[in-house]
Amino acid sequence: MIIQNPEKQKRFPPNLADHMAQLIPFKALLPDPDLIANVPTRSLYTYTEDERKESLDMNPSSFLHVLYPDHGQGPRKKGVERYKAIRQKLQDFKEQGIFQHDESATFYVYAIDLDDRSYSGIIAGVSTNDYNNDVIKKHEDTLQRRVELFTNYLEHVQFNAEPVLLTYPDNSAISNWIAKIKSKPPRSSFLGADGGIHSLWAVSESEAQEELKVLFASIPSIYIADGHHRSASSAQFTHSMRQNKPEYSGYEAFNNFMGYLIPESELRISEFNRMVKDLHGHSTETLLDALAGDFFLEEAPYPNLPKEKKSIGMYLQGKWYLLRPKPHQATATDLVESLDPQILYTRILEPILGIKDLRKDQRIEYLYGKNSLIQMEEEIDRGNFAVGFGLAPILMSEIKAVADAGKVMPPKSTYIEPKLLSGLTIYEY
Repeated sequence: MIIQNPEKQKRFPPNLADHMAQLIPFKALLPDPDLIANVPTRSLYTYTEDERKESLDMNPSSFLHVLYPDHGQGPRKKGVERYKAIRQKLQDFKEQGIFQHDESATFYVYAIDLDDRSYSGIIAGVSTNDYNNDVIKKHEDTLQRRVELFTNYLEHVQFNAEPVLLTYPDNSAISNWIAKIKSKPPRSSFLGADGGIHSLWAVSESEAQEELKVLFASIPSIYIADGHHRSASSAQFTHSMRQNKPEYSGYEAFNNFMGYLIPESELRISEFNRMVKDLHGHSTETLLDALAGDFFLEEAPYPNLPKEKKSIGMYLQGKWYLLRPKPHQATATDLVESLDPQILYTRILEPILGIKDLRKDQRIEYLYGKNSLIQMEEEIDRGNFAVGFGLAPILMSEIKAVADAGKVMPPKSTYIEPKLLSGLTIYEY
């Protein structure tokens, strides 16, 4: 699918385009307006097996049927066979009218009202050139194995079903543009599978589109909030397609991927707290002695205290402690080394508790959210874990500083919301 006629799309000079954010309108595949409340799904990892099965059994138009095309048909397909079945199921949904192509290349304003938060942003195509040129900046490392897996997935299914969550510095002109679009009735508004109200506006008028492109041309950088592996695999997919089609024009859909862009102030950034299953041979006393070398320790009602930088909560043997780095620890100037999750790893988890790999070690688990410290206490009191650590949320300024410096955060440093629905807008290649 070509995103837009190249003769009609405004392009910026190559040397300028390499240093500014580009947004590209696209013809989304959208659910039938009469079915829109039934089609989009939550992220797959949020479903229990029973919830997923119930949704598949009870809702024939759920996008889960695309992602699980062999539901009720015996053993689940794997690998390329499964990817091809996903692609075919999407085609079936199109033939049944569950999904319909938009009539013209469009930007979409998308608003989410969930719990006590509201989010308003723009769904658009974003350029893999911008990703490669570091206009779209990263703060997390990626695993090449997962990037290769997602790239292979894209090559066979040929679509994005969930936008990458991107953020940009608050900009009053862009906020005014969004507000002007939202002053009109939405194309659709519905209660989503996550319990939130989701509203979508289509912006197909060329004048409004050009205005938005110019506004983003003044934004030097946008940042990946959630979706580092999907972004990296999209860039690798672009590279693969360009090699296969050396005559490419640059306007093909495979040169871009789908993003949801919201201002920094609307992101909700939560911490990931840590629980470890054993003390790595330590007793309570020897663990406290080992910690005293690098930290000031005091008993404190940690869950009831304001979460502060350079302080780590620890729950051990029914007591909360507050750990503050001693002066020789608090003087780190490196952006990453000075982050609380990295201090926890380099001074406690790795040298004292023997956690070498934060991604793969089976002795450590992560909790996020406002009730996670209560859950941590319960898990440790039951004996399922030996010790837990609480952290303050990472700040957006810290994420940007790390990304701007070309560095990466420690694994599981941030849990960022909103979490987006799958199957609301589909970007086809």
